[in-house]
Amino acid sequence: MHRNRSDSAAQVSAESGAPEPFGAHDPDPWREFGARLRHWRRRAGLTQAQLGAGIGYDHTAVSKIEHGARRVTPRTADRMDELLGAGGDLRSACVRAEAADQPLRAPFPPGLVRPPLPGGAPTEPLHAPVAVPAPARLPDYGLLCPLHGADGCRVPESDELAALHAEFCDAAASAEPAGPPPLDAATAHALTGLLAAQLRSGETGGLPGLTAAVERTLHAVLARLATASDAQRRPLARLAAEHAHAAGALRMQGGRNATAMACFDRALSWAELAADQPTLVGTLSDLSILARLDGDPAAALGYARAIDRAAPGRHWAGAMGRISRARAHALTGDIRTTLRQIDLARAHLDRMDERDEADVPWLSIASMRLRVESAAAAALRDLSAAVDDPGLARRALAATETALGLLGPGQLPSSRLLFTVRAADCHACAHDPGAAVELLGPALESAAATALPALVGYELRALRARLAVHDPQAAHRLAELVGR
Repeated sequence: MHRNRSDSAAQVSAESGAPEPFGAHDPDPWREFGARLRHWRRRAGLTQAQLGAGIGYDHTAVSKIEHGARRVTPRTADRMDELLGAGGDLRSACVRAEAADQPLRAPFPPGLVRPPLPGGAPTEPLHAPVAVPAPARLPDYGLLCPLHGADGCRVPESDELAALHAEFCDAAASAEPAGPPPLDAATAHALTGLLAAQLRSGETGGLPGLTAAVERTLHAVLARLATASDAQRRPLARLAAEHAHAAGALRMQGGRNATAMACFDRALSWAELAADQPTLVGTLSDLSILARLDGDPAAALGYARAIDRAAPGRHWAGAMGRISRARAHALTGDIRTTLRQIDLARAHLDRMDERDEADVPWLSIASMRLRVESAAAAALRDLSAAVDDPGLARRALAATETALGLLGPGQLPSSRLLFTVRAADCHACAHDPGAAVELLGPALESAAATALPALVGYELRALRARLAVHDPQAAHRLAELVGR
């Protein structure tokens, strides 16, 4: 029966009681580590499944390690040593393989690995519960694979995903002398898939510990980035940008605008380092939102204009930039410029082509239209309030109803509530406060069991202030609805 060289070496080693010297056969240090692991596993009389059960891995993960397709950390090698009675041989092989993986690198500016907030990683449990499963493949939820971009990538199954994430964070915290090992494809897919699931959970109202879980992963990414080779810096910077942007979005959703701003600022730095246009545009758009919430239209306009520079010549980015400009101009009551920017955003939307799809393969025309129409509705509503024009309010209501119609049944419940509140505000700006309160009643009653997202609360406060001026009784009824 034919046997390969590794099997023969394992048998000879088993008979002699000691493995051959490190690097005796295979120039690839991780394939050599895998051959040594196979030797010790067979000597212990364990199957791949039995070894996997002992260290918390699936048998397919053990197979990948033995074939050199997946790396392990020294901490995992320690567990293998203990389980297989290898006497530290696997730990030594792992450390030497890691050392061979670390090429000479240029100094990395310390400021580029500074986390958004001071202090260490959050101490909450590593895995915050998520309300939805991880996607089966990438791209998903606006996230590309940091190694393979828009190419279709399989996300590991849930058990392996959790093990890969835990191993990644443990390695960053262990402070091994050689530094954390390089980012492998399976781990990159696992981290991105888990982040997509976490963001979807946040859309359903958020869960305690979700922001801390995202930020803990970010700290682990930054630990890798600090010692990364030139080839690894770009994918790790993309992971850092995506996690910092996600942390900022979750904090903004919770009404923590100052800390959201810190996260977004760091996300911009890492997105620029990674040449990650989607995260740059998304972060600048969210920064423009924060500036509007602070009542600073000049700053909001500055961030909106930066979107065009982040992705020049791309219609998806042009639509995002123009609609953000419209919202900034609306706050100043500039009717002509606001309407022109809305028209330009819709024109960009109509001209999206295959280049846009290559940049953002997850962003369908329908989802992009939803973004544009919902923002156009908000801009028209703000403009109506600024100049007291019921006609503009009715146009805003029509755009809001279009956005609501683009939402599928049960899709994005927090966005549906936001759009409903906005529609009610359009009624108020059209001098029909009774219709505003009547529309809001059922929506707020169904949302009473959960905390209202910060953006919904912001819109409700603005609506109540408008009602208080024109119809104090309607404002009182709204306060009763919110307080239920």
